[in-house]
Amino acid sequence: MASTDIALMAHLMRRAGFGAQYDELQVRAAKGYEATVEDLLNPSEQSNGLELDVAERYFIEWNHFTRGVPEYFAWRMINSKNQLEEKMLVFWQGILCTSDSKIQNYAVSYAELEMFRRFGMGNFKDLLVEISKDPAMVYFLDNCLSHKDAINENYGRELLELFSMGVGMDGQFNYTEDDVKECSRAFTGWTIANSVPGQPYGRYDAKFIYNPADHDGGMKTFLGETGRFNGEDVIDIIAKQPATARFLSRHLYSFFVADEAQVPSWMETPPEDPDTIKMLENEYFRSGYNIQSMLRTLFNSDAFKTARFSKIKSPVETVIGTLRLIGDWTSPKPGFEPIFDEMKHMGQELFNPPSVEGWHTGREWIDGGTLVQRINFMSDRVGDTSYLGIQTLVDRLRSEGPIISPQGLVDGCLRLLGHYELAAETYNMLVTHAAKREEMDTRNGEFPGYVCQTLQMIVATKDYLYA
Repeated sequence: MASTDIALMAHLMRRAGFGAQYDELQVRAAKGYEATVEDLLNPSEQSNGLELDVAERYFIEWNHFTRGVPEYFAWRMINSKNQLEEKMLVFWQGILCTSDSKIQNYAVSYAELEMFRRFGMGNFKDLLVEISKDPAMVYFLDNCLSHKDAINENYGRELLELFSMGVGMDGQFNYTEDDVKECSRAFTGWTIANSVPGQPYGRYDAKFIYNPADHDGGMKTFLGETGRFNGEDVIDIIAKQPATARFLSRHLYSFFVADEAQVPSWMETPPEDPDTIKMLENEYFRSGYNIQSMLRTLFNSDAFKTARFSKIKSPVETVIGTLRLIGDWTSPKPGFEPIFDEMKHMGQELFNPPSVEGWHTGREWIDGGTLVQRINFMSDRVGDTSYLGIQTLVDRLRSEGPIISPQGLVDGCLRLLGHYELAAETYNMLVTHAAKREEMDTRNGEFPGYVCQTLQMIVATKDYLYA
């Protein structure tokens, strides 16, 4: 299989998953790009590596008191055969935001994740209905405190501003303050039944309930339409708005293709690639708001295939991608929590985005502290030959012949990391450094150390920050 095909596959797996070792890339490339896209969209194997009830036997802290802890989510990202599903859960956590800092009930958060698994690649209108009924969201944005005689606008406002339409598009506002009020009225009566107290048997998830006696059943005018609307009616109206198609399309583009401006500036900042955004908008309506169809269109587009190394990796992508590369945490052992905490130290704590606006991405992931944290984390692991993934990488280079040139060493490491590309100046510096040893005997006991040192230098480059 041509190296270009494997390079394209590496790009797809970095974006639609959390990366892959070279053996997997070869297998997927032999199967074909479009076939792999379909496998990601419709996986035949659903293995998570370790089901939660089994994981709780190995990791005592993942018991009923904290069921659905973020650590288990991270475990699934490493080991799940359904990589796109796990990636989409990160996507929705950054848009349909709730926060553990307020909810403090992992049972509720776990139930929300399972809802995202069921609806996260389905119909966007259905997903908006489900998130509006989600106990974590109802509590987080105070809709349980919204009553027909005392409206709370938190959920109605965020549904329009951050979950579906955005404040504006092409310099024009998408909705008015009156629309916010009418939307909030429509969701009165959408509340939750309190969960079972946490002691003595641990926490249970709360349940959504609809209280018709507390619903404002009066006439409402919303986005130009009038009727006795409830929440489902409002979402029907939202789903058919051009602004909604634009909103979802820009989010998908920014998450999977290339870093875009942050959401608050979208009203005045047009898309970097309006043609691709328009293509996704058209697919949104053609497919009846189907997210899976939009993803298929996106992954098979030339815009996606050519947008390599145009996105700064998030902390989650950095940590999970590194662990998948080195083959660590494929089976239970002590010490997973400190590994999980690495993401938080880099600026992204799962289940706990900094605000309802989600995480700001792109260059905002990087500052002096988080950059050092990233480089140290990656360098420590790619420099350790005790990891099976690193051993396999060394063996592959050895299999290419008894002698390897300095340039061959650098090229081989870049290829086996996923066909990474470096700026010419950076590449030449690495080759010059490797040339201090001239040609190397791959059979030499010191050769694994040379490989690890080269890997460490690569992951410390600016270029490796990008996926």
